Amino acid sequence: MDTIKSEEQVITMTQFRKDILTGLQASPKFLQAKYFYDHQGDLLFQQIMKMDEYYLTDAEMGIFLNQSGDIAAMISAENTPFDLIELGAGDATKSIHLLQELRERELEFSYLPIDISANVIRHLEEVLPLQLPGLAIKGLNGDYFKMLDKGIALSNRRKVVLFMGANIGNMHMEEAMAFCRSLKEHLSTGDMLVIGFDLKKDPKQILAAYNDAQGITAAFNLNLLSRINRELGADFDLKSFEHYACYDPESGACKSFLISEKEQVVHIPGESAISFGAYEPVYMEISQKYSLKEIEAMARATGFLSKHLFFDEHKYFVDAVWIVD
Repeated sequence: MDTIKSEEQVITMTQFRKDILTGLQASPKFLQAKYFYDHQGDLLFQQIMKMDEYYLTDAEMGIFLNQSGDIAAMISAENTPFDLIELGAGDATKSIHLLQELRERELEFSYLPIDISANVIRHLEEVLPLQLPGLAIKGLNGDYFKMLDKGIALSNRRKVVLFMGANIGNMHMEEAMAFCRSLKEHLSTGDMLVIGFDLKKDPKQILAAYNDAQGITAAFNLNLLSRINRELGADFDLKSFEHYACYDPESGACKSFLISEKEQVVHIPGESAISFGAYEPVYMEISQKYSLKEIEAMARATGFLSKHLFFDEHKYFVDAVWIVD
């Protein structure tokens, strides 16, 4: 018997179709990176995080393995109850070290992980209470700000927001500024933000992280075309598209594209055919890298006070602690 879709699932599918068509019918073409994360995309991203070339995971993991005590001390300095809200929680393999530290200090807090992936939220709600008995957790599945509003409304306690994994780097600098301003508007004076930035470094090292020899990143990008085929009935030929990454060391922008290797036409039922020229790019995502000066300037410009910077041992990555001023 067919599964009856809930109203929320139907709305989500309608939005997915709208966003995909908007991107593919634009000039130049683009796709939204948030749609990478279906079940297969989640699995591929887990593989990406384990790649030798993908230094970001180990760098930030080092911060939380070695400095969670210091971060917890800063979070709990006011000695008042709080809600710990994590935007883009993923599998929480880094934040679990902070959660453990906060639990050991017997602090009164709730953990509210937010993620676009329903699979991720289900996993966290099932697994974390087993790993951290007594943890108060409520997962929120959806877009950041909609779910942030829900999380904030749950209590009057002060808020500590985690935005790690260089997720801010998935936005152009202007978008990142607007995001941080909007985030600040959702928070109250004294609320805290712990935000991760990938730092500018050897361009060859950065590019290798997004163009790995095993082709896992390519598979991750191409999987979005598979999702469009499966969920919208499209007929993308994945063999006719190639992953391409490039890095500009001056601006710090590392961009990923899918390149159409020939002239071709893709069909989505109920829509006009979508034509691709030979070597036409489809913009997939940006991974923005920052200097310390740019990070400090962003904090000031968006209404935050930069409190502290936590670096990994190689200074590849930084988790900045900002306070709503």
